Amino acid sequence: MKLLLDECIDCRLAKEIEGHEVVTVPQAGWSGVQNGDLLRRAEGQYDVFVTVDRNVAFQQHLPQFAIAVVLFQAPTNRLKDLRA
Repeated sequence: MKLLLDECIDCRLAKEIEGHEVVTVPQAGWSGVQNGDLLRRAEGQYDVFVTVDRNVAFQQHLPQFAIAVVLFQAPTNRLKDLRA
């Protein structure tokens, strides 16, 4: 499975996810791209978009995108909190 990690997630988390191809938004060359455009670009290239941005569900109509969106709920976006 191909995962795209949002730029608001500590990039070191990519190394923690085993058995999947994980790319960060900066690695994809999409730093600074707004969520709607980001999801459109990711469609067809990635299976899952992983974020901690709680606003993405309110800003975008997620069913219109052909990509799964996983929202991590953690106290912070630091690696130690995301590991749990």
